[in-house]
Amino acid sequence: MNDQTLLLRQIHPGFVQDGRPSSQAFRPTPKDEQKLSVYDGDQITPANAFEHYTQALKLESSGVMAVSVEECKKLELPVTPDPKPFPEHALIDFSSCSKSAAEKKAKLLKSKAIVRGWLYRRES
Repeated sequence: MNDQTLLLRQIHPGFVQDGRPSSQAFRPTPKDEQKLSVYDGDQITPANAFEHYTQALKLESSGVMAVSVEECKKLELPVTPDPKPFPEHALIDFSSCSKSAAEKKAKLLKSKAIVRGWLYRRES
């Protein structure tokens, strides 16, 4: 991974409002141990990440959006490979953030992802 690497985030249907993700889609929950699960875009395409997520993992997604490693670094959110669940898996680490800081950073990540647009959408 380098600064330009896109971190592919699956957007749960419950986090989409009027075709746009809520910031909740970019914020980890306590069960995630304050780490946001993403795919390393250098290792997998958005379409293949969607296919893996929905078919192999049997999880729900409306589509794929992304933020870059550099955008995370600017927000002091470390990004680390986490190949244990599957080779392309990575984590955005929010563990050093307070709840309010995590919410603010999630909103900023969401804004970056919206500017970039959907990289892959489920066919209706």
